[in-house]
Amino acid sequence: MTSILRVKARAIFDSRGNPTVEVDVFTKLGMFRAAVPSGASTGIYEALELRDGGIRFHGKGVSKAIDNVNNIIGPKIIGKDPTCQAEIDEFMVQTLDGSKNEWGWAKSKLGANAILGVSLAVCRAGAAARGLPLYSHIA
Repeated sequence: MTSILRVKARAIFDSRGNPTVEVDVFTKLGMFRAAVPSGASTGIYEALELRDGGIRFHGKGVSKAIDNVNNIIGPKIIGKDPTCQAEIDEFMVQTLDGSKNEWGWAKSKLGANAILGVSLAVCRAGAAARGLPLYSHIA
């Protein structure tokens, strides 16, 4: 069994020059990276993307989301099997974040940008652990 050894997040800039979250998940098979830029528009039913507010980057900084990955999510998923995608996603959304609104799980405590970055990097690690291309692992 392959397990998650380390999780590290950082800020990068997306194609519009806005900060976004990038996450690296490490296993014995290597490093698996995911970036989660925000869409040009967001709707009322979308999960909450955590932004810093304030004047830095016109309020669009992601340091809170990065801290949540590095200090809350990452340490709690070390040792987990990246092929167990649904289990890890459920753990992040329901146990670690736990926030809800009238439409379901809101992801407002840790931020959808933090959770999604980890989820996608874990998905890539899970595909590698199974020896499959990403599209086959997801299907």
